[in-house]
Amino acid sequence: MKTLDMTTSKNTLPTIRRWFHWLSASCLPFILGSCASVNVAQYQHDQPALAMNQFFSGTIDGWGMFQDRSGKVIKRFHVVIEASWQDKTGTLDEKFTWSDNNPDNPPRRVWTLHDLGNGKITGTAGDVIGQAQGDVAGNSLHWRYVLALQVDGKVIHVDFDDWMYLVDKDTLLNRSVMSKYGLRLGEVTLTLRRRAP
Repeated sequence: MKTLDMTTSKNTLPTIRRWFHWLSASCLPFILGSCASVNVAQYQHDQPALAMNQFFSGTIDGWGMFQDRSGKVIKRFHVVIEASWQDKTGTLDEKFTWSDNNPDNPPRRVWTLHDLGNGKITGTAGDVIGQAQGDVAGNSLHWRYVLALQVDGKVIHVDFDDWMYLVDKDTLLNRSVMSKYGLRLGEVTLTLRRRAP
């Protein structure tokens, strides 16, 4: 069985290019199909309605896990969020405890949110590249952003596609798909629960 010798063959690069183009053409429908757009507006009548300044207020506990693309659970975490709003601006101060104690894991993230009205939310944080964009309708929030992740001492930019669903006034479910160059890397599943005042 012949194998590619990447160090000596002059034909290696064209061969790899042909293989990459074939792989891209073959997989593109599946990649795009897996990212089929779901519009948040389809949830506009679902109750209870999510009001960002009501749910994200006070102290919130979260329990989550990260799964790689095979579905294997890689790490678990607990997050405590201290949330407050001033007019249309919210602050979410997140403090994490991780199961694997990896120093690359962020110990803290502070979000600044802006409610633009008409169901539009934007946000910034120290490790978010640019601005997060969100749309709220009914009980749901669709939240998209690019996160700078520390991996083995290097920083990589990863796309996050978040869906949040309010179950009751104190409980919210969050599912995030992580991807890079359109390829799925894994998922984060998170349950958020507001503490009693």
